[in-house]
Amino acid sequence: MRSLAKASPQVTKPTKSKKEDYYPFVFNDVMGLEKDAGVCVEDIKLAMKGHVKNGYTFNPISSLSENNQHYNRDPSLNDRVHVLLREVRLAARDMGIPEIGILTRIDETCPEVGKDIQNVYKSKHLKKKIEEVSGELGFPPSCIFPVKNFHSEIDTNDDTDTLILSALTRMIESGEDFVNDL
Repeated sequence: MRSLAKASPQVTKPTKSKKEDYYPFVFNDVMGLEKDAGVCVEDIKLAMKGHVKNGYTFNPISSLSENNQHYNRDPSLNDRVHVLLREVRLAARDMGIPEIGILTRIDETCPEVGKDIQNVYKSKHLKKKIEEVSGELGFPPSCIFPVKNFHSEIDTNDDTDTLILSALTRMIESGEDFVNDL
């Protein structure tokens, strides 16, 4: 799937689960939900329900119709979204899809975390920020994960990797729980 808005390309990376199965992850970065730009909200809802076939180009002006070749009339379980990483919350909540928030740039948000990433769970400032995000988004602080963005580093850092992998692990577990409860 592509957006007509400026966005990074789709990346698919298989990830191994505990049961020796592979999970296909597709991270899509699309422009926000803005009038006449980005993606139509209705297209996001259709994608969450599995009605959008691979190869569809999102159009900011009109949404996917049932007579379009990229409309999936009979989506399988694999076609549907199992974990929601960003917004379009009301439709997702109505569908029972787990909601997870990612609080990025924590090193820029909090100077003590900027000095030492291991201060992430000691920081009162970050705790307050997570509580603010929780209040704004309407889901518990335990579903909001702080991460430090990699942007100019040459080498990886175990502490930074741990935060990102912790968030990804929770996403996988939430998605697996959701699928198992269907």
